[in-house]
Amino acid sequence: MDYLPIFLDITDKLVVVDGGTTVAARRVERALLAGAKVHLFDENLSDEFSTLLGHENLTHHPRAITAEDIAGAVVAYGASEDAARDTLLYTAAKQAGVLANVADVGEYCDFITPSVVDRSPLVIAISSGGTAPVIARILRARIESLLPPAYGRMAEFLGKFRDRVLAGIKGTTERRRFWETMIDGPAGDHFLAGDLERAESHLLSSLECATGKGAPCEQGEVFLVGAGPGDPDLLTFRALRLMQRADVVLYDRLVGDGILELVRRDAERIYVGKRPDNHAMFQEDISALMVKLAKDGKRVLRLKGGDPFIFGRGGEEIEMLAEHNIPFQVVPGITAAAGCSTYAGIPLTHRDHAQSCIFVTAHGREGVLDLDWDVLTRKNQTVAVYMGLSSLKVLSEVFASHGVDPTTLAAIIDNGTRPNQRIITGTIADLYQKATEAKFTGPSIIIIGGVVTLRDKLGWFADDQDGKFGMSLTPKGSL
Repeated sequence: MDYLPIFLDITDKLVVVDGGTTVAARRVERALLAGAKVHLFDENLSDEFSTLLGHENLTHHPRAITAEDIAGAVVAYGASEDAARDTLLYTAAKQAGVLANVADVGEYCDFITPSVVDRSPLVIAISSGGTAPVIARILRARIESLLPPAYGRMAEFLGKFRDRVLAGIKGTTERRRFWETMIDGPAGDHFLAGDLERAESHLLSSLECATGKGAPCEQGEVFLVGAGPGDPDLLTFRALRLMQRADVVLYDRLVGDGILELVRRDAERIYVGKRPDNHAMFQEDISALMVKLAKDGKRVLRLKGGDPFIFGRGGEEIEMLAEHNIPFQVVPGITAAAGCSTYAGIPLTHRDHAQSCIFVTAHGREGVLDLDWDVLTRKNQTVAVYMGLSSLKVLSEVFASHGVDPTTLAAIIDNGTRPNQRIITGTIADLYQKATEAKFTGPSIIIIGGVVTLRDKLGWFADDQDGKFGMSLTPKGSL
């Protein structure tokens, strides 16, 4: 590291700020929030100071700073944008043994002022070492969106029980696990919901259980989480939080590369994927395994591609959990039809092409196509077919036999949203032949309807067929 990250106690200590600029105002504001006695030097102050000047710990001197003003300070900030004043401040600070920071003058900085996420008493500081402050600000904005404001109050609330937990739970690993369960479990959920009484009650009963003084500890729980169509960036914030909470992960083949890397490092991973005629584990066995692991006290993450409740058999899995009174929660994910069609540049609905969209699966309970063909063959709609690659020949024939124009456009999106995404477009009549020649292996989704005409115009995601991978804001075919 180029800089040592520390948090400095400046309560009731002197901090001097030279300058009336916006940057100076931010320095004054932060120092006051940290409890410092602040002396501000400048004749002309920007409007940014209007809400600060009445603060009891702020003294304003309507003049430039002098060397004598710096003596006795803990920190001296320069933000006057005047080179001579900056030099005076830094030289005087060095002579007085005071830490100095002059805005945008690296050689006059003993420390870096970081971007701060304030959830007091929880504080997060981000710094690029002065090389790229814009990156630090962008990261700060992202963390701000991820971290609810109540987390600071939660830290204060949990801190009241720290000594009791330290005395009751001896092992470091056991204490870590206990606090993880409290923060990321029901106690934390109750607190964030504003129910402090239930949060405290749950924490105390859990502590009695952990120390062997109370009722038997609660059984585990199951998180049924949709991982989306493949791109890790399409995960929800809640999915990411639960992925970091799990002790055991049950995952299938539809979970995209890179998503498993976001799961907690020490979590046990069990593959339960299914391919046609090749099941690592049957559905009933997967559900039974979740029940067993939860009864053993584990936090089980059932990570499923797409959305658990759209052809993901999530309903069947939680039925068994409910029968055994296993606590569970379900996190929706972006389903394949929505994610893959978007990355292919094919809107599922469009005023000129489709006023409705139907999701169907080509596989029933017995693996037999049993679809309402009268509904599927209506005009001015889009049909998204899940798990239809192996049944594509039959699909094409049945669509044609029900009077669908064989020139109706269709597309297959293979490995949608991923770096190896590939797309072929054609018609009902020739799609099977094209798919055979392309040797698609899946996961794939089939899109049928007039919206496929928009693919060439609206394709924005540079996929495997383009010889590169990435994203562009420039539609294909435009300059």
